[in-house]
Order: sequence, then C-alpha cells, then structure tokens
Amino acid sequence: MKIAVLIEGRTEQAFKPHLLEFLKRRLDRRMPHVDFFPCQGRIYKGEKLRRTVENLLRNGKAPSDAVIALTDVYTGTNDFVDAADAKRKMQAWVGNNGNFHPHAAQHDFEAWLLPFWSDIQTLAGHNRSAPSGPPESVNHNRPPSYHIREIFRAGTCRDDYSKPRDAGRILRGKDLAISANKCPELKAFLNTILMLSGADPL
Repeated sequence: MKIAVLIEGRTEQAFKPHLLEFLKRRLDRRMPHVDFFPCQGRIYKGEKLRRTVENLLRNGKAPSDAVIALTDVYTGTNDFVDAADAKRKMQAWVGNNGNFHPHAAQHDFEAWLLPFWSDIQTLAGHNRSAPSGPPESVNHNRPPSYHIREIFRAGTCRDDYSKPRDAGRILRGKDLAISANKCPELKAFLNTILMLSGADPL
C-alpha cells in the first residue's frame, strides 16, 4: 500500500516521523509506504487539487494507491467554516474519486498538540494553563497555534515558538492515540490510514 499525504508545509512535515512510529506499532508487516507532499503553505484548491491527486494516483513508476489531503481550517482566509466544510469542498474539487480522502485539522494542526500541554509548559518554561474546552474547539479568533506561541513568549525558554522545530519536540515519544482520543479529526485521519492498510480503526 502506497499512500500520498498532501500537507500544507513544514509543521506537518515535522509530524511525519511521529505518525510513522504510531503506524509501525499497530501495523507491523502491513505498514504502508507513506509519502508527504508539501503544498507551498496551504493545500491546493479547485482544479489544481484535482490534477495533483490524479497525477499521484496515475503517474510515476509507482503510483499511489490512495491520496489523503490534510488541511487546516484556519488558513488565514475564510475558505472553510469548519472541518466538515473543508472536507466537503476538497471532495467537490477532486470529484468522485474513491481513492481520495480529505481530512482537516480543526482549527489548525496545533490543536493536536494541546493534549500534551504539560510538555508544552516544560519546553516553554511557563505554567500558563491550557486553553479550556476540547482541543479542536479552540476557535478562529485565537487558534491553538496562538496559545502555544503565547506561552513560549511568556516563558523562560528565550525562544519563540517554531512550528517545525517545536511540534516535533512536543510529540517526541508520545502516543498519538492520546491526542486522537481528544481530537476527533485526528482520529479520523489516523483511522483512514489504518483502514487503508487493512487494520482496525481506533
């Protein structure tokens, strides 16, 4: 099984080794080949997304068996109302293709880091409380990345929050199932890969 994952950029790229470690523990010999393809800052829209998906499924020496698109809801634009709207629009752009699987982080990728707030506190050097409510309910006005950036600025670590660097540090040694149990969109994303690989969902 070869799976292509379209991502926005470097933050999600830092997520890849932790995703692969999660999959290896559950899939063993059924482990798929997973390739990440950054989309220059945000997932492609419209015809460009459709062409990209079709190229990955058809072209090259070893075309992908499936393509997953993973976007943030919070993109700096008003393209998406919520994760359901983002997935619906991406599916409409690509069309009726059973090998395409749209997914979205509600509201941004950092929502999936919030369940590890105690580690964020340690890295930032500050005891600021986690934002209240389920991680994926943290909204457009102050998305999860805002809260992580603010605790880093308030803390003693002396470094501002760096998405590609610190996302990996926060996730190091963690079981993504912990975050998936609090983040339905992450669970849906992981379950798509597990089921494509012939495994039971979380």
